[in-house]
Amino acid sequence: MLHQRLAFACLAALAGFASAEGESDVHQLTQDTFGDFVKANDLVLAEFFAPWCGHCKALAPEYEEAATSLKEKDIKLAKVDCTEEADLCKEFGVEGYPTLKVFRGPENVSPYTGQRKAAAITSYMVKQSLPAVSLLTKETLEDFKTADNVVLVAYIAADDKASNETFTGIAEELRDTYLFGGVNDAEVAKAEGVEAPAIVLYKSFDEGKNIYKEKFDAEAIKAFAKTAATPLVGEVGPETYSGYMAAGIPLAYIFAETEEERTKLGSELRPIAEKFKGKINFATIDAKNFGAHAGNLNLKTDKFPSFAIQEIEKNQKFPFDQEAEITHDAIAKFVEDFSAGKIEPSIKSEPIPETQEGPVTVVVAKSYDDIVLDDTKDVLVEFYAPWCGHCKALAPKYEELASQYAGSEHKDKVVIAKVDATLNDVPDEIQGFPTIKLYPAGDKKSPVTYSGSRTVEDLIEFIAENGKYKASISPKEEMDEAAPAATEGSEEKKQEEKDEL
Repeated sequence: MLHQRLAFACLAALAGFASAEGESDVHQLTQDTFGDFVKANDLVLAEFFAPWCGHCKALAPEYEEAATSLKEKDIKLAKVDCTEEADLCKEFGVEGYPTLKVFRGPENVSPYTGQRKAAAITSYMVKQSLPAVSLLTKETLEDFKTADNVVLVAYIAADDKASNETFTGIAEELRDTYLFGGVNDAEVAKAEGVEAPAIVLYKSFDEGKNIYKEKFDAEAIKAFAKTAATPLVGEVGPETYSGYMAAGIPLAYIFAETEEERTKLGSELRPIAEKFKGKINFATIDAKNFGAHAGNLNLKTDKFPSFAIQEIEKNQKFPFDQEAEITHDAIAKFVEDFSAGKIEPSIKSEPIPETQEGPVTVVVAKSYDDIVLDDTKDVLVEFYAPWCGHCKALAPKYEELASQYAGSEHKDKVVIAKVDATLNDVPDEIQGFPTIKLYPAGDKKSPVTYSGSRTVEDLIEFIAENGKYKASISPKEEMDEAAPAATEGSEEKKQEEKDEL
């Protein structure tokens, strides 16, 4: 959610590609050498970069460190300068920098989807080098347990075909996330304190391991892994933020400016995190570097330590009173009340307009449900930002659209509305500005996002096709030429916002 994105400063120094080629464990490739290199090596991670790219410069030392770590495992890291090798980069569909791809020979290519830190790159590529499930013995089990921060080992009898197939399927799906091992020896399972079929998640933090003994159901096992692999009190930062957002359960933030204070508060609140494990994630956050994010949770950005819970699915914020002291008992009661639904969410909202001026209906957070979720009307909503150039270009066309519907036979069935998503909390996922969505009458839970050209004619067609009332009108002559459906929020911009906003 763009208006919710974590305000992280980029921590990586803009170091150049520091080491000389002779000293580097990263292999510089060209059009002439690339093909032979990927043929000669079973597994290669290749970075396609441009020397002027800031993100590439930030990645460089991390990439070098990972290359050195992976050297002993015979996993090669390479780089291609796209300003020098434009044809090669075009061949592999490179559209932005840096682009990282995993090669298993020249024909088997997949995108790298991990984080851009040395440890994450190393972990990801080690997972790629192994089979989906590594068959383990008594001799190899101990080393495997510590091969990554989190590993899952299934203890299954060799003739238990159903359990083996279920676990292998999960491993294939999640191989980029976890290491998976399998043990068929009942004596080894007994020594680990389990009886087949069972799964043990070994981890380098908290209690060290968790055991799954229930029925081998794929969804249940994936849910177990996600919960067990999340630290009781983790840390929110550029590398972990997206994971917490993807978890889909509320996230409790502990803001503090010093490491000592974060450690102290994390320890004090740990029993609460343990009680709500799997229901609410807890994490500390460096308020000195990322304190601006407190404002996204409707907290003051100059008063720490502070605490807040974000209900991710509904995009709701529950800030703890910043005048009150953060103690175990105070936070325990706050979390209990939140869990019981006794706390109302904090809503950032502009005042409800006393009168609606102009043809476009102005929506604010406090009037959102009454207008957008009015089940009797098709409501087209533009989510905009005041600074957005595309939004400003759209404004006269959007007003013309609203005027035409207001003067038509459908004036009581179709609403053309807009909301400033920077000043109002809205429950919708906004990836760029402007975002336009239609909320059909009778089906408000299934809004349709508009992706066509921004012309009055095309917007009318969109409403007619997707609204309940199929409200088509004959558009008047357009005032300007068609505007393309661009948004201020390209993939590069989104990456910058995640890393640096």
